[in-house]
Amino acid sequence: MTLSLLQYVLGLLSGGAVGFTLGLVGGGGSILAVPLMVYVVGVSNPHVAIGTSALSVAVNAASNLVNHARRGNVKWRCALVFACAGVIGALVGSTFGKLVDGQRLLLLFALLMVAVGVAMLRRRDAGGDPNVTLNAKNAPKLTMAGAITGALSGFFGIGGGFLIVPGLMASTRMPILYAVGSSLVAVAAFGLTTAVNYAWSGWIAWVLAAIFIAGGIGGGLLGARVAVRANAHKGTLNLIFVVLIFIVAAYMLLRSLRALNLV
Repeated sequence: MTLSLLQYVLGLLSGGAVGFTLGLVGGGGSILAVPLMVYVVGVSNPHVAIGTSALSVAVNAASNLVNHARRGNVKWRCALVFACAGVIGALVGSTFGKLVDGQRLLLLFALLMVAVGVAMLRRRDAGGDPNVTLNAKNAPKLTMAGAITGALSGFFGIGGGFLIVPGLMASTRMPILYAVGSSLVAVAAFGLTTAVNYAWSGWIAWVLAAIFIAGGIGGGLLGARVAVRANAHKGTLNLIFVVLIFIVAAYMLLRSLRALNLV
């Protein structure tokens, strides 16, 4: 796949935006990367955009995970159980996702994000339990939520942070800052699983992925710092999370409907 110099510059800037969002809310990686690759950088094939974004987000999520781990924002045992269950789901979901028209995938994903945003908005002031640990009560919930979220993440070709954060919070009642940090374990795992599946079909633009990753590392450092500050004000980080969901979902919904000649 050959791109112009301008497209690579746009890719670098887009990667920075993706990394910042991952560091800030643990989600928004592929939900931003896919439309940025399609509508800003100019990747014409939605499946290539999905595969390339999955790889980019997986690496950027791992980088942001280090940032959050240093700040003590990762509940490792809960995160690993969730991620392990989700990897299996992501493998199955991404296999089916490759069989569906790319534009319809983006449309379905936008609708899913609206539903998630509404659910998060209704409980945006929930504080949660900062001392939560893995136990016999929440382990089955984490496993089930991880498998379902992984399947959806793989099907839609996303890292899944916008699904993983609510899933972790619902399964364990952990505060959003810990859910953001912990979600990056699963985001990286889901993204890598999806990327491997798409790479097998030749749907990854490797140079563009490398540029996205480079931009994302810098953006992620800034995003993690902002997340810690925002969390100091009750409900602020939750509200930022929801607003980002609605903005991106509305944009993707409009562009997908136009591409399908429905508006």
